[in-house]
Amino acid sequence: QVQLVESGGGLVQTGGSLRLSCAASGRTFNSYAMGWFRQAPGKEREFVGAAIRWSTYYADSVKGRFTISRDNAKNTVYLQMNSLKREDTAVYYCAADPSVTIGTMTAPAEYDYWGQGTQVTVSS
Repeated sequence: QVQLVESGGGLVQTGGSLRLSCAASGRTFNSYAMGWFRQAPGKEREFVGAAIRWSTYYADSVKGRFTISRDNAKNTVYLQMNSLKREDTAVYYCAADPSVTIGTMTAPAEYDYWGQGTQVTVSS
């Protein structure tokens, strides 16, 4: 069993930055794929990015602005968000799964473990 806890959300102005953290506990997650998703009001949960083994992948909408990193010693994965836009406003979730691959990483249903989410609000 893996427990995930996100932190770092908040209110930021357009063009600003935030760093989200996702702390994992319960078992070693070094070999797990870690995904970040977001969900805006009235919209479906959408893929933001993922860290699978030593590689990272991003949705086109955040590529070049968001960066995922992981600290296996701390069992923590981070989402650094720069040049934030109003359309980045959403609840952000981290997710983990030992079986997710590049081919399945964008599908929320492929992840067994989820955090509670953290709100990110970008204002103009």
